[in-house]
Amino acid sequence: MTLVQDVRPSPPAVLDRIESVTLSSVTLPLPHAISDAKVFTGRQRPMTEVAFLFAEVTTEGGHEGVGFSYSKRAGGPAQFAHATEVAPDLIGEDPSDIGRLWTRLVWAGASVGRSGAATQAIAAIDVALWDLKAKRAGLPLAKLLGAHRDSVRCYNTSGGFLHESVEQVCDNATRTLESGVGGIKVKVGLPDTAEDLRRVRAVREHLGDGVPLMVDANQQWDRPTAMRVGRRLEEFDLFWIEEPLDAHDTEGHAQLARSLDTAIASGEMLTSVAEHAELIRHGAVDVLQPDAPRVGGITQFLRLATLAEVAHLQLAPHFAMEIHLHLAAAYPIEPWVEHFDWLYPLFEERLETRGGRMYVPDRPGLGVTLSEQARAWTVDRVTVGAVR
Repeated sequence: MTLVQDVRPSPPAVLDRIESVTLSSVTLPLPHAISDAKVFTGRQRPMTEVAFLFAEVTTEGGHEGVGFSYSKRAGGPAQFAHATEVAPDLIGEDPSDIGRLWTRLVWAGASVGRSGAATQAIAAIDVALWDLKAKRAGLPLAKLLGAHRDSVRCYNTSGGFLHESVEQVCDNATRTLESGVGGIKVKVGLPDTAEDLRRVRAVREHLGDGVPLMVDANQQWDRPTAMRVGRRLEEFDLFWIEEPLDAHDTEGHAQLARSLDTAIASGEMLTSVAEHAELIRHGAVDVLQPDAPRVGGITQFLRLATLAEVAHLQLAPHFAMEIHLHLAAAYPIEPWVEHFDWLYPLFEERLETRGGRMYVPDRPGLGVTLSEQARAWTVDRVTVGAVR
């Protein structure tokens, strides 16, 4: 008997193709002007709004994914413009090939760099592709990535800014803890460090010893001040001191990390994996705080999360809890997620907090849907590719 081998060519390994990408520039107004230490040192104006870049990716097979990036103060229009320029390169591509597509988009705009506004524009698309991939699998993104837990410790920041009196900050903290959030972060970095210490003492006394408390100086101290105030802050049993120095002062952060008992946290202002790698290489932080939209999306976040795990670092992603809850749930070492209520109007859904933890939703993908209010706040919108 003669065996005949089937030599017919295999079909191409393409599961679907990207049909269109819709980009929206959305301006979120804040209920009150927000001030941290950068305002009190004269480096910034109070923040009254946040610019968001939303990307909605649709495939020929009828699948959809949504992602976002953002900019506080300047930069939103630049992100939108760059995303509009590079998005056509996605049309007809397989949405499953996320790593390859990220590289394609970053090279499309390589002349303006591989960090900053360019990669933050790509981040919105990258997040949308991951959302789409998880939805196609019928899984929450955390489960697609390989979750280590179904909930993550969470702490609140939005109630601890410097434009509010310490009495109001304490009231905010009480309401936050009652809502199921587990920790409280307050802003410091005022020109008068004695006032910083007074505010932290008042909040610690209000909370008692059992509640996790963090402080954030928003890069406003020099090295001597950070060391001096850091030693004074140790009596308050803080979980960490965040951004005591300029975000790129890796040697200064490393000196603090070696000298203080309190953990040092930083990373939110860095915009590439390479910059985070320098923090890790110098032993400059105990708690790494990457921001997926700022480093170029989930694809890049996963790269630096691996570096952080190898270095046995704690992880506490910055802002954008709708994205970072899933990424933190997939990090092997018990992490933190930052709770911000600013983004509530943008989505139909709410993340659940109870018992000091934030719970991964059981909805596929990120588990969020853009609200009609987000549509109403859209200031610019463009679709590339076929429109259904």
